[in-house]
Amino acid sequence: MKGKVFNALIGLALTLCLPAGSLAASADWPKQLNLGLIPTESSDNITERFDNLAKYLEKKLGLEIKTQVSTDYAGVITAMQFKHVDVAYFGPKSYVEAADRAGAEALAMEVAEDGTKGYRGVIITKKGSPITNMEQAKGKVWAFTDPNSTSGTLVPTVYFVKTMKIDPEKYFSKVIYSGSHESSILSIKAGKIDIASTNDLDLARGNGKAWETDKDFQILWTSDLIPGSPMACRKDLPDSLKKALKEAFLSYDDKEGLKKLKLQGYTEVEDKTYNPIREQIEVKKQLAKK
Repeated sequence: MKGKVFNALIGLALTLCLPAGSLAASADWPKQLNLGLIPTESSDNITERFDNLAKYLEKKLGLEIKTQVSTDYAGVITAMQFKHVDVAYFGPKSYVEAADRAGAEALAMEVAEDGTKGYRGVIITKKGSPITNMEQAKGKVWAFTDPNSTSGTLVPTVYFVKTMKIDPEKYFSKVIYSGSHESSILSIKAGKIDIASTNDLDLARGNGKAWETDKDFQILWTSDLIPGSPMACRKDLPDSLKKALKEAFLSYDDKEGLKKLKLQGYTEVEDKTYNPIREQIEVKKQLAKK
């Protein structure tokens, strides 16, 4: 009996030693969580952007958070598939791929600074470029971002084929994959490429730091609303940990951290939120067969 009382007192003491608002890690939780980030920008920039959130998760969960940035979107999907990543920041398309291949489970969805539960793909050229519409872009150098990017590849591809009735490989003189939204945007600014696809959120994230959106670019096309990017985890994590992670994202209200992310916060999400993305993926597959 004395042993039980002693153990209970030790447990209470350890709990009281935790930072305010944090949880006592359950016995079946891992000691460390690996947070994977898709490379929407350079590794240093995206790591710095998510730094406040990672520290918040450490404090909230009582676990060490190790941040990993892959060289491409597929790398994060594969890392989760082989359990090298436990939680990840995906784009909508890369999440759908991760749900299919790696058992990813959406926990929360980004909410834009203006309260919009999503973002929009855009096609941009350099300010002052003679290309002011898509017809004038014929024969120019075009850049997608990553093959698994939603706004950087999937959405514009479906637009090209379904609406414009063109094959981008034939319509443009050259088609490249820049690797990230930041790379595409900076390449447009530097005049290295003529026209590219990105999105309004990533434009906002670099605005005033790496470029001045209104001064440096002109937007030729804007997509319909795309569901916000999710924070997702492996389905095989303990249910108590998944619940704690979800609650942590939904309650994240650090003003400085959200300012870095250019977000108002995170909101509830379901896997079916991304069914429109699945439909576009199927459209692209069918178009590729023709």
